[in-house]
Amino acid sequence: MNGSEDTKPYRVLSLDGGGMRGVYTAAFLDRLVTQYARIRGADCLDLGKGFDLITGTSTGAIVASALAVGRPMNEIVKLYRDHGHKIFPYRIKGKLSALYRLLVGGRYVRRGDAALRTALTDVLGDTTMLDVFEKRGISLSIPAILMSSHRSWVFKKTPVSGVRDDQYKLVDVCMASSAAPIFRSLAAVHDPNADHGVMQVFADGGLWANNPIMVGLVDALLCAPKGAPIEIFSLGTCSRPEGEHIEPRKVHRSILKWKMGADAAALSITAQEYAFDNMARLLGNKLSELGRPVRTLRFPNTKVPAETMKFLALDDARPDAIARLIHQASNDADLTKSACDDPRNLDGQMAKSLMMSLPEMPKNGLRMEAVR
Repeated sequence: MNGSEDTKPYRVLSLDGGGMRGVYTAAFLDRLVTQYARIRGADCLDLGKGFDLITGTSTGAIVASALAVGRPMNEIVKLYRDHGHKIFPYRIKGKLSALYRLLVGGRYVRRGDAALRTALTDVLGDTTMLDVFEKRGISLSIPAILMSSHRSWVFKKTPVSGVRDDQYKLVDVCMASSAAPIFRSLAAVHDPNADHGVMQVFADGGLWANNPIMVGLVDALLCAPKGAPIEIFSLGTCSRPEGEHIEPRKVHRSILKWKMGADAAALSITAQEYAFDNMARLLGNKLSELGRPVRTLRFPNTKVPAETMKFLALDDARPDAIARLIHQASNDADLTKSACDDPRNLDGQMAKSLMMSLPEMPKNGLRMEAVR
């Protein structure tokens, strides 16, 4: 699979949304990459450079952008630790807290908006989509929703995407993709293609592509060299086990029963994760049968311990919640490493091949201004 250039796989990384659960994504990747860095005697490995295309939605867009510019994942874990409680300063816990947010919620989303922009700027600076493509050779596809038309929008820079999104700053792209209704502000970002201070308003891409694996598959089919096998690595955000038994007499839920929509958002995320993962797998199997090899790997989706369930809300930035997610990520990364060590495990061998091919980078990561 890593032989001649003609057979080199076109690799895609797909990262789900999930609010504060993005710390799970960053911690999982940090743990796995750190183990392989030690195996290879390297200070750090450049995970972003292992992929031709990275797609991420909402909190996944933040991790995706950090990887694309060459930041180490421990830095992103720290971002969630240090800034999470500022980005989500008030947690919706039940009906009363939902009612309170109805009355004074604007105060909290404004604070969260400012805190997130500050945190992102510290990591991503003024880097644009075009900077990543030209300096790092990495394509990006980041889902959002354009509010002026209520239509899906993908911030995109690939070899075939054109120039529309070239000058968008990654900070603005992340703000747009993570602008979750109820939990955060909509994102008003400068349109770099306009000369008169035009602002575009976006909402969270998780409303239509929280699991962006299908976005990644489509762009891979458009961009991968003819004959190159496509490998898609997909990672979720430690979703809680879902499902509920509802008595017919209790189906008449109104806005309060849905916590002002907060529970509906969580339902949408879970349904998309399952649906799009299976669609991508089935399409990949059919494309492989037709002569275009496509493999998808969904990183471990292990059972979440019962005591962890109460820490998995999208806006739960409590230190205990962050610690539980990091602990779960460490366990799941170790399971992935075990699969990599099993020569009979095809998924494990696919992940191992990726890890052994990653270039090295300094322990404190790269800075885009220094990349040539």
